Amino acid sequence: MIDSKKAFADYIVKEKNYSLLTLRAYGDDIAAFEKFIKDQDTDVVLEEVNYSQIRSWIVFLVEKGISNSSVNRKIASLKSFYKFLLRSRQITVNPLQKHKTLKTDKKIQIPFSEKELQDVVENIEYPDDFEGVRNRLIVELFYTTGMRRAELIGLYVNSYDVSNKTLKVLGKRNKERILPLLACTAELIDDYLKKRKCLDVITDDQILILNSKGNKLSESFVYRLINCYFSIVSGKVKKSPHVLRHTFATHLLNNGADLNSVKELLGHASLASTQVYTHSSLAELKKVYGASHPRNRNNS
Repeated sequence: MIDSKKAFADYIVKEKNYSLLTLRAYGDDIAAFEKFIKDQDTDVVLEEVNYSQIRSWIVFLVEKGISNSSVNRKIASLKSFYKFLLRSRQITVNPLQKHKTLKTDKKIQIPFSEKELQDVVENIEYPDDFEGVRNRLIVELFYTTGMRRAELIGLYVNSYDVSNKTLKVLGKRNKERILPLLACTAELIDDYLKKRKCLDVITDDQILILNSKGNKLSESFVYRLINCYFSIVSGKVKKSPHVLRHTFATHLLNNGADLNSVKELLGHASLASTQVYTHSSLAELKKVYGASHPRNRNNS
């Protein structure tokens, strides 16, 4: 008998080129659902599930206080799984065929201001040692390239093209893109690489950005670093690498960049993903519009 979960895992990694992080998330969601249905009926198998059982799980999650957006993400994992089972003819009907996602409130990310970025980059003193230069480089890379946290952690030494001043980034679904670097960011990478050579031990020698023990950075370390520096200059509730990515896109749009260019820099598959960043630039446009239009000036 086919192990449907293993076959699905092979499919999303080998054919869909999803990351191992995505594989783990999908696997956790499917395992959690399987545990739930087996707690109700030990004889039930994933291939014979009906929508009412999935609906019971949704109710269970909501009653536990899981947010609608998190529930939707878990159901999206099941959707992918059952689409695969249908395509591979392990089932004849997709139990989620008519499912509608739960309604969610659209959360607007508040970007950092240009002054807050200037304060972190120019007004905080970074020691001229390995950790100081590395920490400043991490801040600069997020703000000047808009890359994701996982993309920064996964940079290789040979991702950096010294002559062309570019970085090769491996994004979602293993899609590569080339990011141009500002001269100041390239200089900071050069400085960092000199400091990197002086580390006593380098375990992950192919990885570009390391901790002081010569190992690859963890996601929690990068989050804490960004949160720490921006807590000094900003009172915003959320201070994370993703907010810096959002800030990168917003500042570009506010200063005249076109949406499609920002889409390419961010590595989005469609413009719809990039449009979530336009609310701040629209606010800027309204301000300029209000200050510039003759009808408004005449009424003031």
